[in-house]
Amino acid sequence: MSEPGTTGLTGRMTALIETTRTATLVAATLAAGLLAGLFYAFTCAVMPGLRGSADRTFVDGMQRINAAILNPWFMLSFLGVLVLTAAAAVLQFSGGTRAVLVWVVAALVLAVATLVITGVVNVPLNNALAAAGPVDAIADLAEVRARFEAAWVRWNLVRTVTSTGAFGCLVWALVLHGRLAPHA
Repeated sequence: MSEPGTTGLTGRMTALIETTRTATLVAATLAAGLLAGLFYAFTCAVMPGLRGSADRTFVDGMQRINAAILNPWFMLSFLGVLVLTAAAAVLQFSGGTRAVLVWVVAALVLAVATLVITGVVNVPLNNALAAAGPVDAIADLAEVRARFEAAWVRWNLVRTVTSTGAFGCLVWALVLHGRLAPHA
């Protein structure tokens, strides 16, 4: 027989862990959705909209966008996807269900791929565009644009796919979690 109060305490602790598991998975899913949506917007609207613009407009616009995006809200979702998805994986590993864990780990792999692509390709391209200087001081805007645009667009499409894949995996993990999690 257990000591008085331990069953209640154990039950509350189990409920707290399950609530934390669910909340972390929801937060990771939301962060992944925000990030995928941002990259998708660039793929579908921003870059096609800038494609037909003059070189000066394109370079100036992208320099401004690249400076503006470095803000706490973006960093919260960009890094939050990794932190929250990793936390969701740990929580699923320690007492969750294997079916959910598989999808969370797949999402984590895709989120890491998105981060790597951004850090290895897109950020260096953004930095090179910024290093070209103000548009009024750039002698050959067409060359600066040519070194940037095609590669940036191509790799943004790849990170759109990886971030959308991470979001989809987390959505499915959340669905499975709702089906398989113990209910009170």
